Amino acid sequence: MAGLSRTAKVVTWNGKDVPTELRELPAGRYVVEPVDDEAPALTPDEEAGIEAALESYRQGRVVDAKRSREIVDAVLGR
Repeated sequence: MAGLSRTAKVVTWNGKDVPTELRELPAGRYVVEPVDDEAPALTPDEEAGIEAALESYRQGRVVDAKRSREIVDAVLGR
């Protein structure tokens, strides 16, 4: 599958006419699924985690991407 682009396209469809964005795609097989316009609600724990992370950031307690990956890998036992 060399050269196969996996770029997602969000298309608004009126349920009848084929949108221009779809007509511009090359022939082939595609997966189409509806997109929920509402963001899923966060659990209280997720909300608290985001707030804690933002507060940590505001206080200057940050790590670079490499160190972040090391921390995540250690927690996941990789």
